[in-house]
Amino acid sequence: MKLFTAGPVACRPEVLEEMRRQMFSHRSKEYRELHEQTVERLRRFLETRGQVFLFPSSSSGAMEASVRNCVERKMLCCINGNFGKRYAKVGETNGRVVERLEPGLGAPITPESLDEKLSSAPDVEAVTITYNETSVGLMNPLSELAKVVKKHGKLLFVDAVSAMGGVELKVDEWGIDVCFASSQKCFGIPPGLAMVSVSDEALKRSESMENKGWYFDFKLYEKYQREQSSTAMTPVIPQIAALNKELEIIEKEGGKKKRFELYFKRMQRIRKGVESLGLSLFPKAGCESLTIACVNAPKRISGLQVYEQMRERGFELAKGYGELKERTFRIGNMGYIHLEDIDEMLHALGEILK
Repeated sequence: MKLFTAGPVACRPEVLEEMRRQMFSHRSKEYRELHEQTVERLRRFLETRGQVFLFPSSSSGAMEASVRNCVERKMLCCINGNFGKRYAKVGETNGRVVERLEPGLGAPITPESLDEKLSSAPDVEAVTITYNETSVGLMNPLSELAKVVKKHGKLLFVDAVSAMGGVELKVDEWGIDVCFASSQKCFGIPPGLAMVSVSDEALKRSESMENKGWYFDFKLYEKYQREQSSTAMTPVIPQIAALNKELEIIEKEGGKKKRFELYFKRMQRIRKGVESLGLSLFPKAGCESLTIACVNAPKRISGLQVYEQMRERGFELAKGYGELKERTFRIGNMGYIHLEDIDEMLHALGEILK
């Protein structure tokens, strides 16, 4: 089965081989060296001098951590899909007041609308932005939105789950306070690891925050990283080793610029192929994702039927998400994919549509 999913995604053979290494103690010299090397590589990749933590969880754990560590009462969630809604739900279930900026499915958050919303809600402590909304295949203009957030003096939390590793991300330059992603998306690693960058300001907030829990306490991660080059709890050593290998490969293949060019090239091939079959993408023109295409299903066949029939031909796409389940299907551009695989997938899609 060739994977064009929203994650987990296919992994490089070298990455899977790295995960076969015999285990060692997470308090050993071997692990400390692995931890330090991986964190330093991530810092360079994300362009940050701040802390980068390795969470033994999915990104939903990092999402909750941002709320519990840094928001005392009120936050603003920018929502244009199901994962923006999840951030709001996480905030509410943790007892925070949640303001919403919700332009509608398929429409991006604009700097003007965000500025207007923050002007009318001055008591908001932090703003959450989903950089790449996986459920609808949409990218928000993060660098522009970040300027608005910082103009209002708010903390900025970025869900970069299906963006980190595939598109440009400048944590310090853009003023991102908490930025997180999962291993099973653009980096092409099996699931189980979340990577979280945390600014000095976010750490300062965490230091004085009450009832923030233990497992995702930023200050606890900072303490163990500084003193032991490890984590307070057992880390997911195979995934960390795999991530370190993937980052090493990216460096050897010409750096992240080359990686981003590859993602762009692959998505251009997918878009052109889809359009040549008479199909269109769901989000508003100009804000389409570079890592996952959300495709409008033709009238004569549902998105779910497309998904099932593609599976029969050996291609695992992604179903439409939430209320778009019947109306769309999604084609992921993450992980270990060759251009030839894309051509084969598009050919199979064309057969189904005929």
